[in-house]
Amino acid sequence: MMIMIRAIVRPEKADDVLAALMDAGFPAVTKYSVTGRGKQRGIKIGEVTYDEIPKTMLLSVVKAEDKDFVISTIMDAARSGIKGAFGDGKIFVAEVEDVYTISSGVKEGADTAEVTA
Repeated sequence: MMIMIRAIVRPEKADDVLAALMDAGFPAVTKYSVTGRGKQRGIKIGEVTYDEIPKTMLLSVVKAEDKDFVISTIMDAARSGIKGAFGDGKIFVAEVEDVYTISSGVKEGADTAEVTA
């Protein structure tokens, strides 16, 4: 089985996460800028509330047996300080039924050696 991991992290931590995943042997990642707010409902500075906070979403598809290692790698690289802080992000995990490579038309499955995002 394949697992899709979506990590929403602080933009300034994205390069740290990408480097950690590369060093851990998981170079295949899709990265894009997103905005949103968490349970803290944005940031209030004076009278102004900023409820669309910039974040970076990183998406990767890995084998199920690598899930916990990849999640741990992301958490360690994305966490602010030792204890972390509000706004450090979230990780969402979902099962992936199939993966197709567009250039070759090959359908990849759980028994495939490598899957890219």
